[in-house]
Amino acid sequence: MSAALLAVESLDVRYGAIHALRGVSFSVAAGEIVTLIGSNGAGKSTLLRAVSGLVRPSAGRVLLEGVDVTGHRPEAIVSLGCSHVPEGRRIFANLSVLENLRMGAWPRRGGEAEGLERVFALFPRLRERLTQAGGTLSGGEQQMLAIGRALMAEPKVLLLDEPSLGLAPLLVKQIFSIVREINAQGTTVVLVEQNAHQALRVAHRAYVLETGALALEGSARELASDPRVRAAYLGDGDGSPGPA
Repeated sequence: MSAALLAVESLDVRYGAIHALRGVSFSVAAGEIVTLIGSNGAGKSTLLRAVSGLVRPSAGRVLLEGVDVTGHRPEAIVSLGCSHVPEGRRIFANLSVLENLRMGAWPRRGGEAEGLERVFALFPRLRERLTQAGGTLSGGEQQMLAIGRALMAEPKVLLLDEPSLGLAPLLVKQIFSIVREINAQGTTVVLVEQNAHQALRVAHRAYVLETGALALEGSARELASDPRVRAAYLGDGDGSPGPA
């Protein structure tokens, strides 16, 4: 495996008396899809928020291409190549689709037109809704817009927090197919997802978070067949492996 594009070292996050993350370390190589799975409250979203600068760790480091970005402001981390699609989409409801996408393009030095074309190739529906207010889109379209907005910054690493949440099954399949395509185009992906079946199908490697600490790690294939993962997160499913 190549050197880590993103590395998290012994990360601790506290919310007052709550110890949300406890000494979490993981790495992501360029070109990978790495998924973080775990139950509600395990610390998955907090971990992405710490990486993207929305939460300040109480201990540990976040390295992006070897540069320590711990405690940097979110906009600085975006400028360095890490974009975050938060849970709940967080689009600008009163702005049009085009305005939302342009908001995502601010770190780029030109190339907005190329960015828009890339987004429209992935999400043709957005081209059709270009002048429509973001808040009037369907849930699936809003998720497409949130991902498209993050891609406008041309990130090296894309952090996706629960992209399938609240979507119909057909849309879930479409979103994960697009995640694969984004990765195939050269963007490294860190995926937080409660739908462990889909996450392990799309990912190369996986980590399991339990109560703020890493409990398991390995290839998606290994974890999909691990009895502990199958019992806790896959139920009676077949745990189909991720890409080789």
